[in-house]
Amino acid sequence: MAGHTIPHFQNDGGHSLIEIGVKEFMCTGANQPFDHPHIFIDLGGDTEKVCSYCSTLYRYNPSLKADQTNPQGCVYHVKAA
Repeated sequence: MAGHTIPHFQNDGGHSLIEIGVKEFMCTGANQPFDHPHIFIDLGGDTEKVCSYCSTLYRYNPSLKADQTNPQGCVYHVKAA
């Protein structure tokens, strides 16, 4: 399976806020089987938005790279079968 071109983030830790280094991304909720439909979120001119499924608040932090989050460990990785 090819890698994602748009970063995907998940919230297994139940964090109320996740800082990310991109303005366009996918939210997956938590890892399976507790995920929700993977939805595209575009911050546009905003610096933060709430996922309409899991209520996670995502905040843009320009000091982070696309594969970094604060708190750490919220980047979603596809697990091979």
